[in-house]
Amino acid sequence: MTQTPVQPGIMDIALYVSGESTLAGRADVLKLSSNENPLGPSPAAQEAFRRAAGDLHRYPATDHAGLRAAIGQVHGLDPDRIICGVGSDEVLQFVVQAFAGPGDEVITTQHGFSMYPILARMVGATPVTVPEDTRRVDVDAILAAVTVRTRVVFIANPANPTGTMLGADELQRLIDGLPPQVLFVHDGAYTEFAEGFDGGASLVDRHPNVIMTRTFSKAYGLGGLRVGWGYAAREVIDVLNRIRQPFNLSDAQMDAARAAVLDRDFTTRCIALNARMRDRMRQSLIQMGIGCDESHANFVLARFDGPDTAAAADAALRADGILVRRVGGYGLPDALRITVGDEDAVTRVLDCLGRFMQGRGQ
Repeated sequence: MTQTPVQPGIMDIALYVSGESTLAGRADVLKLSSNENPLGPSPAAQEAFRRAAGDLHRYPATDHAGLRAAIGQVHGLDPDRIICGVGSDEVLQFVVQAFAGPGDEVITTQHGFSMYPILARMVGATPVTVPEDTRRVDVDAILAAVTVRTRVVFIANPANPTGTMLGADELQRLIDGLPPQVLFVHDGAYTEFAEGFDGGASLVDRHPNVIMTRTFSKAYGLGGLRVGWGYAAREVIDVLNRIRQPFNLSDAQMDAARAAVLDRDFTTRCIALNARMRDRMRQSLIQMGIGCDESHANFVLARFDGPDTAAAADAALRADGILVRRVGGYGLPDALRITVGDEDAVTRVLDCLGRFMQGRGQ
């Protein structure tokens, strides 16, 4: 039987592996491997989702108008320049589908989100990975990698899995150095946890070749519903909407997300808890002798003295029923990414790692 040829790049894709959620024989598993909100979704979002159950036989609105209006209201953005997707991942996929293809190059960074090269290969483009500077996006390395074939540049800011962040001046310098035909994608999945940061909205308003993306999976606790959005010049959004499936989001998804973004008090409480527990985790890890950069997200990157120590620390956490994320696939074999949980979760992690480090004579 003759096999239908597969499009270029697809067989080069390494399958994405998500964070673990279970441990055999343990009923008290503490999952800190996927950067989920320890407080869960807003009660208002939960109620909106329940109310939607009676209309599951109805097709959803194709224009996402209610959700776009709520996002625009909360963030001070033009709803007509917002596109919604199945998580921000789908919006990122729209970008490469619309603006890259065989023979083109897509720039990503050394420790960048692992979906970026997957998306590039999905459309037959070539991912070009540039080095970072001490776990931070290196603007000069990106600009040096730009060629006539470059079509898209991806960065996450704050970054995953490092938690580090580029400031406004460096972001502006990066955009100023890119040719106007290169689309700069500012992935702001962790924006809410970076105090005073607009996620790149002001950059979008000043530059027609910038798109920012956001998600409801992190601060809003809706990872199980898969809702995200992007904001760009109207001409860019018009292109992306032409390849978006008309019914890509259900009313249940949109109603819950709309309620979540409008429940600003709950979101503020989640962000405040994260900031307090994140600082506690970082300071405690440093005191133990574990490296930890300042994080602007809802996780910390714990760095050990080598890959073997990181593996042993992971084993100790697993033995205590705690799941974190190994990040060797991100070029960080000596590190563990640990989601910031509530006070009890943070205490449990720190107690376990404290015993581990004491056992090693640290």
